[in-house]
Amino acid sequence: MKHEFDVIVVGAGHAGLEAAAAAVRLGRRVALVTLSRDDLGALSCNPAIGGVGKGHLVREIDALDGLMGRLGDAAAIQYRLLNASKGPAVQGPRTQTDRALYRQAVSGAVSAMSGLTLVEGEVSELVLSGNGVQGVRLADGTVLKARGVVVATGTFLGGVIHIGNDQRPAGRWGGAAADRLRHQFAELGLPKGRLKTGTPPRLDGRTIDWAALPRQEGDAKPVYLSFLTEITANRQIACGVTQTTEHTHDIIRENLGRSALYSGNIEGAGPRYCPSIEDKIVKFPDKSSHQVFLEPEGLDDTTVYPNGVSTSLPDEVQLAYLRSMPGLSSVEMVRPGYAVEYSFVDPRSLRRTLEVAGFDGLFFAGQINGTTGYEEAAAQGLVAGLNAALRAQGRPLFEFGRDQAYIGVMIDDLVSRGATEPYRMFTSRAEYRLSLRADNADMRLTPLGLDLGCVTEARRLSFERKHDEMARGREALRTTRLPAAETENGETPTRPWTTAYEALGQGDGVARVAEHGARPEISQAAWEALCAEACYAPFAERQKKEAEKLAVGRQVSLPPAESLIEIPGLSIELRHKILAVRPATLVDAERIEGMTPAALALLLIQARQKSAA
Repeated sequence: MKHEFDVIVVGAGHAGLEAAAAAVRLGRRVALVTLSRDDLGALSCNPAIGGVGKGHLVREIDALDGLMGRLGDAAAIQYRLLNASKGPAVQGPRTQTDRALYRQAVSGAVSAMSGLTLVEGEVSELVLSGNGVQGVRLADGTVLKARGVVVATGTFLGGVIHIGNDQRPAGRWGGAAADRLRHQFAELGLPKGRLKTGTPPRLDGRTIDWAALPRQEGDAKPVYLSFLTEITANRQIACGVTQTTEHTHDIIRENLGRSALYSGNIEGAGPRYCPSIEDKIVKFPDKSSHQVFLEPEGLDDTTVYPNGVSTSLPDEVQLAYLRSMPGLSSVEMVRPGYAVEYSFVDPRSLRRTLEVAGFDGLFFAGQINGTTGYEEAAAQGLVAGLNAALRAQGRPLFEFGRDQAYIGVMIDDLVSRGATEPYRMFTSRAEYRLSLRADNADMRLTPLGLDLGCVTEARRLSFERKHDEMARGREALRTTRLPAAETENGETPTRPWTTAYEALGQGDGVARVAEHGARPEISQAAWEALCAEACYAPFAERQKKEAEKLAVGRQVSLPPAESLIEIPGLSIELRHKILAVRPATLVDAERIEGMTPAALALLLIQARQKSAA
């Protein structure tokens, strides 16, 4: 095996895969180091990809020619567009994923990467020279050299699995922990902390009474994860739906002291937006039931993932509460659920390129930066891999702006605010969310990818074809006049006509354009993209101006916290954090974890009103 590379990626999870693939697309020689080849393509928690916010990230990864969208489509066994009844800005594509097919797709993608060397082994330490990284040393003493190193260790950095009072060193079920790097990071003075995530038990689908349960079907017309996908690859399935009962809650309450989460065994903070079943029972005592989705893990796999009951209770308690739910009275567990506690590095020690401040060529990506989720990890991996490759080429590094991509929003949030709990992407985090839609990720980011050199020829041709179709269709719509519709109160419009493009952005616009034969002859993909664009055209510019106004007002002094928490529209969570932090300026408030652009705008209005009084 050769020992000299341009980029070394430590960890072959979602972040590591995207990092390695990005560096390869830039023509770099890459070593992908993993504890086991079997880790490739592992979906450690739920068998699903995408969703609201997360689906936006997948589309952005895909627009830059990353892997996740195409691999997800290759393994998809159910498609659902979340928030389908709402506007395109908050709609998120999601797939139920066949674990075996995903592994197969990842293996094929890795094998096809020219310039990639897969190395099985544990990285025991980074090789540093002054403030620059020179490579890594493996546990067997082998030294791999490179100018850029991406560390993407996931939950393996000091990972500990908790099931009741049982504890074992591991990053996930069947995977050993990575402790040596954790000690080196401490010696280097990198600020660190502990976080916690969890997973539910796995069920034997043959022991579920499916006939007694409602089913959740996928969408008849799939919305794919990748812009390049044109056909559905696999047979589609339905999921089952059950719910907890009062008896379920009684079982959990009686055994709370045996939960690792409530016995004091876990110090790390967990994700509030994906609580364990113990947390749900404790924090929502008035709720008599919680919905649980029974998600098959594959077409040829009888294992079922019960989405909604992650836990760290002992095995026998897990089985008891499962059997108290409709359709599960005779269920058997394939594997118990568990909590994973792991170390992370405070992301405020990173630059927006994901390079560690003070260590040239060293990049961190994924859960080591305090995030949760496959999609957040993959997006960071893409950025870290691109910049590690640019560093190796001697080219300027690249940063995503908050106005360019959800990727930019996430990284800016992390490096400026840090993470006191696992960070998850939500559309509410973006002040430009009307323009940062999942449907237009290719129009926003593929040109950037072309400039960076990380987009392949197939992607370029597909993008240019759609771009040209949209330009042609947009011009045709803007030069076609339709009779103006009556206003909402029945008054005659001030202008007797409207352009077809303007009409397209109105409630019944698609039908009106079709009625007058004004739809341009372009592909369905280009047409749907134009419809979404026209819908948001009047609002996107207004949102941009509001964001600019907010930027100007960031140095504004704020009233006392007691006054701020009385502002209507602030969440209970933000009220508590404002009282705890007591921000003196809007900049201080902006750094509060969980602060949203909408909430900042409310604070700015309050500050100006107090100032004018």
